[in-house]
Amino acid sequence: MTSITKKNNASNDTSSSNEKISIKSNLQDNLQFIKDTLGESTDIIFREIRIGKDGAIKAGIIYTDGLSDATSLQNFVLETLMLDIENTELEENLITTSNLMNTLKDVALTVGEIKDLINFEDLLTALLSGDAIFLVDGNSKGFIIGNKHWAERGVTEPTAQSVVRGPREGFSENLRINTALIRRIIKDPNLWMESKVIGKRSKTNIAIMYIKDVAKNSVLEELRTRLDSIDIDGILESANIEELIQDSKYSPFPTVYNTERPDSTAASLLEGQIAILIDGTPFVLIVPALFTQFFQSTEDYYQRSTMASLIRLLRFFAFGISLLAPGLYVAIITFHHEMLPSPLLISLAAQRENVPFPAFIEVMIMEIAFEILREAGLRMPRVIGAAMSIVGGFVIGTAAVEAGIISAAMVIVVSLTAIASFVPPSYDIAIASRMLRFMFIALAAMFGLYGMTIGLIALILHLCSLSSFGIPYMTPLAPFIPSAQKDIFIRQPLWKLTTRPSFLSKNKIRQRYENPKSDKDK
Repeated sequence: MTSITKKNNASNDTSSSNEKISIKSNLQDNLQFIKDTLGESTDIIFREIRIGKDGAIKAGIIYTDGLSDATSLQNFVLETLMLDIENTELEENLITTSNLMNTLKDVALTVGEIKDLINFEDLLTALLSGDAIFLVDGNSKGFIIGNKHWAERGVTEPTAQSVVRGPREGFSENLRINTALIRRIIKDPNLWMESKVIGKRSKTNIAIMYIKDVAKNSVLEELRTRLDSIDIDGILESANIEELIQDSKYSPFPTVYNTERPDSTAASLLEGQIAILIDGTPFVLIVPALFTQFFQSTEDYYQRSTMASLIRLLRFFAFGISLLAPGLYVAIITFHHEMLPSPLLISLAAQRENVPFPAFIEVMIMEIAFEILREAGLRMPRVIGAAMSIVGGFVIGTAAVEAGIISAAMVIVVSLTAIASFVPPSYDIAIASRMLRFMFIALAAMFGLYGMTIGLIALILHLCSLSSFGIPYMTPLAPFIPSAQKDIFIRQPLWKLTTRPSFLSKNKIRQRYENPKSDKDK
């Protein structure tokens, strides 16, 4: 086993050193090196051509089938080099001048993006990213021709964060389309973008976007440090980046926000947060992330403040139901009967007369059954998934009550809890409530309301101990910032939201509003 590991490490070191080799002047040697490195892969297309007077110069075009635009390559590169060079002076210049590559770059190649190429590391990265490679015999320098083109999903409506009123655009898997969607909303020269490549093998393109005069430098530097410290073979989705840069590795609460809506990302950038866009996924990461942010939706700012405030309060209330309702039921039924009115207590006792299990086992059976149905509905074909979840839950609940295994009140409590978990606009915060719900059920079964109180205290202490890129997670509730309470539980009218949160941005002024008055008012 040790010898195999050493052999693999040696082969990896050899391949890494080979990638840093400079391009040779002999065209055939270069083409053969590429073929050997890529294992004679059949999707790598090699096209050898002759250019110049009487075809005196040998050249090669290499591109990846399916990732490059073959039609554009034919029309703007091959045809130009092989057919359109009819000027005798240019042909002679191609042969006699010592600056051959610059002549080709400035005169012959009629494409928009051309980069110089001097080593195989850049060559292989560009080739496998969809660009075309142009090499000339007798020159130890080549060109990267921007020619990316592959099948992709267009801009469609977001599925995970739908709204009643608001834009219907969602991010796609193409990084450049996603940055363009944000640029179209924020046309500010201070909206800066930094590019990185993460993943030794996947070489995934990452973009960091922020508004220079709004975002805090300390947060930006911390993000750069964490991204630069990532050393991994491949990045397949934004969740990989999220898990590697988040603050608390084991907390159920997310400390990095994700969204697939351009308007939500633009709103976060205007607040002073930083967006991380990853090629190959429609989900954009936002840092720093705060607890209250997971209960806010862009739709809150597209409605009147009164309606938006009521809906936001409903989200917090639904989160409390999702987290505590089953535990409260178990605690009251098991230890605190005196809290219920006598008619209700008699009704519940009659329902549970034939139930053979204590309330704790009863609620665990129903919770696990609903979790199974929820996951099955997500994994089943979309056409029948929703129907199967509804029918399955109805059939199982009804059959369990009729069989005397579960009481009817328990079905109501668990069903209400499951529905309430979908009210918050962020799926991540709903997962946290689903995980912690079982902890509160266990505490309620052992210690009643006293155990739940201890659990709530521990949960609040845990939330207050979290941070996201140096910003306390419960800000502006803990620490309490009075000036930042305008957009937490109650969304004040837009004309009152004149300042940005000081803990997120270095530029506090969001707008300067003067209430216009008519002559009659004056």
